[in-house]
Amino acid sequence: MSLWKNKAYVNGEWVDAASGSQFEVKNPANGKVLGKVPDMNDKDTEKALQDANIAFKEWSKTTGKERGIALRKWYDLLVQNKQALAEILTAEAGKPIPESLGEVDYGNAFLDWFAEEARRSYGEIVPSPVKSKEMLLIRQPIGVASLITPWNFPYAMITRKAGAAIAAGCTCVVKPAEDTPYTALAIAELAHQAGIPKGVYNVVTSDRKNAPAIGKVLSQHPLVAGLSFTGSTEVGKLLYQQCAVGVKRIALELGGNAPFMVFESADIDLAIQGAVASKFRNCGQTCISANRFLIHESKYEEFISKFSEKIKGLKMGDGAQPGVLVGPLINQAQVKKITRIVDDAIKKGAKVLLGGKPAPNYGELYYEPTLITDITPDMDCYLEEIFGPVAVIIKFKTEEEGVEIANMTRRGLAGYFYTEDIRQAWRVAKNLEVGMVGVNESLISAAEAAFGGIKESGIGREGSKHGLDDFSYIKYVCFGSL
Repeated sequence: MSLWKNKAYVNGEWVDAASGSQFEVKNPANGKVLGKVPDMNDKDTEKALQDANIAFKEWSKTTGKERGIALRKWYDLLVQNKQALAEILTAEAGKPIPESLGEVDYGNAFLDWFAEEARRSYGEIVPSPVKSKEMLLIRQPIGVASLITPWNFPYAMITRKAGAAIAAGCTCVVKPAEDTPYTALAIAELAHQAGIPKGVYNVVTSDRKNAPAIGKVLSQHPLVAGLSFTGSTEVGKLLYQQCAVGVKRIALELGGNAPFMVFESADIDLAIQGAVASKFRNCGQTCISANRFLIHESKYEEFISKFSEKIKGLKMGDGAQPGVLVGPLINQAQVKKITRIVDDAIKKGAKVLLGGKPAPNYGELYYEPTLITDITPDMDCYLEEIFGPVAVIIKFKTEEEGVEIANMTRRGLAGYFYTEDIRQAWRVAKNLEVGMVGVNESLISAAEAAFGGIKESGIGREGSKHGLDDFSYIKYVCFGSL
């Protein structure tokens, strides 16, 4: 059975929007229309929430073991269909096939993890201060969870959230990004085949124009117990405000502005390897992508020389083609943003060593891998998240200066640094104002790790044993007159 689905998935059925409206989904690599999916609205979303609420009444009564077995069946089917899922992901998100295969593996790891964690949602026995009482704490699912996911990791961000929610005993309504709905629907098809009960996992698709109204329903409707969102800080703040109306549980994984620091003692070749992987993965469109390269003055020239050579070897093109390492940006909005940021830097005196402009010979949404130096604090690229294949290099002299520059932002998701000085490693890891740190490592994500940021980069943690926290609450039970 094909995993390409052109309908939304609600209450165990494939459905159209009540209005019959649809919208086109295009391949960013070549602009070709992949198909049309339902353009649902707030009323369609309310219906999905109602179905999820009905399903919750039964699903919340299942045991952790039963939920784990259901997730395991789903996981097994996802693993069996890895190649087909990766091809869908590449077609609508534009990332190279090797990266898509990697994302499927990464996303599957969360269902693998939470299938086991479902039976480990432990409570506590609390020693009573009174002889006639016994006190205990139990965990219970919060209810219906709204899950709003982004286009840059359309597979893993769904499994990371839905796996945790379902393991905790919640039901969920997923709203995927309008650029990448097919991945969410393919996951739904395999959930259906796995026998996930109707109403437990639902997918509502919509174009950009209906997204604000749907977001409001998913954050304010009385049937919603909590919301988990991955996306921009600006949208996250709006959803935070909307959730406050009903005092909803909320988890936010928002924008980053990751520093990538190279200290005097660093293994420069290891740092270069990490820099390329962190900066140019998914064409720079990752929330934990290295955004500002802070290089100690003693390593500055060597780093730039070796980094330039690696960047020159990155093959651009359609991610479905062999050997391609840098695909297209997701849409025109991203092209305009990257162009604005680079043009601003050039206007203010930055030096472009590589790239610096769109690459229309590959297609409308391609931008050359770019390397810029002579960066000053008045440039947009100094503090703004780039979210594209543009590396900016900033020189520093001392550890204190480097850390100060690294922390000079309201974002605090991830940070990376390279050093062979163990004392410096401990100091810098503790002093960086981020939720995640890579020390001599740029690929830090794993299902076992607690993923999340501080400051304006979010609230809560995903993955790890803490991933269930946002979808469960603690109930205190006191037995008296014993």
